[in-house]
Amino acid sequence: MPFPRASQALSRFTVLDLTRVRSGPTCVRQLADWGANVIKIDALLEDAAGEQPGGPRDGSDFQNLHRNKRAMTLNLKDPRGLEVFQRLAKKADVVVENFRPDVKAKLGIDYESVRKLNPRIVYGSISGFGQDGPYHKRPGFDQIAQGMGGLMSITGAPGEGPMRVGIPVADLTAGLFCAIGILTALLERDVSGEGQWVQTSLLQAQIFMLDFQAARWLMDKDVAKQAGNNHPTSIPTGVFKTSDGYINIATTGGRIWERCAQAIGAPELVSHPDYMTAPARSKNRDALNAEISKLTEKKSTETWVRELNAAGVPCGPIYSIDQMFEDAQVRHLGIAQDVPHEGDRHIRLVGQPVTLSRTPSKMAARPPEFGEQTDEVLGEFGFTANEIAGLKQAKVV
Repeated sequence: MPFPRASQALSRFTVLDLTRVRSGPTCVRQLADWGANVIKIDALLEDAAGEQPGGPRDGSDFQNLHRNKRAMTLNLKDPRGLEVFQRLAKKADVVVENFRPDVKAKLGIDYESVRKLNPRIVYGSISGFGQDGPYHKRPGFDQIAQGMGGLMSITGAPGEGPMRVGIPVADLTAGLFCAIGILTALLERDVSGEGQWVQTSLLQAQIFMLDFQAARWLMDKDVAKQAGNNHPTSIPTGVFKTSDGYINIATTGGRIWERCAQAIGAPELVSHPDYMTAPARSKNRDALNAEISKLTEKKSTETWVRELNAAGVPCGPIYSIDQMFEDAQVRHLGIAQDVPHEGDRHIRLVGQPVTLSRTPSKMAARPPEFGEQTDEVLGEFGFTANEIAGLKQAKVV
């Protein structure tokens, strides 16, 4: 039975997945979820039970990162294992790895080595700090990149010290940017006929994600500081207490601020000299927030969300993750999706946040067991039954 594809959008491409932990698997997940023929290459020397970087194989983290893929085992430290990889690479379209830059060269699976075998290969690399430069041999870790990339200096409440973001944002965005780079290179290959090396790093991704905060320094020499729940430029925007919880209110520009003041029953705030202009509201934001909070505490979250949105003022509840998945709009979007599975185990994961009208993505296949499709994959690449048996006996696969 043919392996089910998650979509037809990328079904013509074959991807060799050498990645581990999070940033690399995040990249390859994008390709797998859009139907690429992804072959996850499990290191034969790893613990098949799942004691590996990234947590146990049957854990929610691994399951979330590796759906819609197949897996084979391969010992790349054995010269015969390298030969197997080379045969696969000759026919593949994409290789993705997130080894430290020196490791792949020692194994003989670096870009230049693979390009000699297959000039059309698109080779994606994710590292902590880049493929060269003074830090290129350092191991990369998300929180290190958050700190070095400036994010922790602007996250958290003023005076409370640096704060990490609650998700591995550097890992995740590096993976997404690498996937974008790979897709761009595949599009360009249609014109040139040649592949190329796609490189990104956790540090680069984190700096890019600073976006306007980085631009404020580069253009205006303005160093952003921690602002807690307050938006750095749109004021008043932040978290406000209600009679039974908290809400977010966002105002951008004078018109929305006027509508907000009317909706909360305080039109006089618009003409108050401390709040009449954007610079004045910025200077006096703490006092303004306190005035707004006195009023928002008088009604429930549900009431304010309804009334403020009806008045054209962006407002929303602040959910815990379980509450978020119960929200009517979230349920309507169908982003929580069931994954095909065997037995009594129920697998439900977060699907793609993008919808294509003709070639949508779906949860087509559960994450593979350790080396589950080794024989199947090797057979597809032209290995005979005798060759496969010999590789197994030699502990190459």
